[in-house]
Amino acid sequence: MADESSGGVVLAADGTPLKASLNRAMRKNRIRALLLVTPLFLFIMFSFLIPIFNMTMRSVDNWHVGTLLPKTTAALENWDGKDIPDEPVFAALVQDLQAGAKSREIGKVGTRLNYEKSGMRSMITGSARKSKKLKEGPYKDKVLKMHKKWKDLETWTVIKRNTSPYTIGYYLNAVDMKYDKSGEVVRQPENRRIYGKLFMRTFAISLAITLICVVLAYPISYLLATLPLRYSNLLMIFVLLPFWTSLLVRTTAWIAMLQSQGVLNDLFVFFGLVDDADRLQLIHNLTGTIIAMTHILLPFMVLPLYSVMKTIPPSYMRAALSLGANPLVAFVRVYMPQTLSGIGAGSILVFILSIGYYITPALVGGTDGTLISNQIAYHMQSSLNWGLAGALGALLLASVLALYLLYNKLVGIDNMRLG
Repeated sequence: MADESSGGVVLAADGTPLKASLNRAMRKNRIRALLLVTPLFLFIMFSFLIPIFNMTMRSVDNWHVGTLLPKTTAALENWDGKDIPDEPVFAALVQDLQAGAKSREIGKVGTRLNYEKSGMRSMITGSARKSKKLKEGPYKDKVLKMHKKWKDLETWTVIKRNTSPYTIGYYLNAVDMKYDKSGEVVRQPENRRIYGKLFMRTFAISLAITLICVVLAYPISYLLATLPLRYSNLLMIFVLLPFWTSLLVRTTAWIAMLQSQGVLNDLFVFFGLVDDADRLQLIHNLTGTIIAMTHILLPFMVLPLYSVMKTIPPSYMRAALSLGANPLVAFVRVYMPQTLSGIGAGSILVFILSIGYYITPALVGGTDGTLISNQIAYHMQSSLNWGLAGALGALLLASVLALYLLYNKLVGIDNMRLG
């Protein structure tokens, strides 16, 4: 119990000033709260923030040439780019090639330059092997005889451009652009413009899947919200059942069902809907991707809608009917507006999840049904072009954030509810 000392300072029961006692208690509460959120913060940092930062850095990182060809990099600083470099540049190049061949890291330079100009890896590695025989200069004529590409002005332009520790080349490639022979940014040839089409296809498929999920999930959610509890709980088990099954198993099941000799085509033939010789092609195309992904993502739309519909009092509909509205008008004007927050929550959840899917499109999509995420996985696992994979991933992340901000501006994230 607090009392007041002769000096007019309010004291706590233990004799310390009340203000100091309150500050100490608040400090303990803040430390306790910080300790409670620390595990979550560390989890988010190591599983989300650091990988994103690493991906972003890889998309602009360009250390290979400047680090592994240091003498050539320094010699090219004063090169005007109008003609083949002079003897000092070739002398520096030979020293770097010999050092790279000895350390066995010269292949990294060739791999990096090969992303910019085809054939550069074989030129670099071959020249590194031949450079071991060069004991004294002059070196220019000897290097030019090693490979015909050393006589190409574009070769030296590419090397000098990539001596910088950072580059936007990966991002240019990710949006179907490139540097031309003079160093200007131009569009890729028509037959190499693939990433723009993949981005458009990814967003189009994600939007289509989201709309289909809304149409399918709305009546299911309404039924779950209006049925008696014993029946709705049973139906909810069927909604949640896909979560208890492996994604790979579900996708494989769709492959068995959608193929030409699969279950669905057999049923169509049995009921005379299609001829046995003209079975539908439902797999390894866009159709297969949409069907399989809709099935997988449908519960993510049902659950937010159901949780919102469950909170809508049935008395609202009865009141509308008692005031003279027919059931359709009452449903559209009274019930549906109250479910918009659930539609928004489910739509943004399904849309963002579908943008990042790559296992299902890889298995059932074929050439027409693959998404941009499949290309990111390809460059991470097969081509090992992590810079391009990072650029594609960063652009995809930026697109998702832009759509999220647009959604927040038009609808308002505060209006999105999960129940």
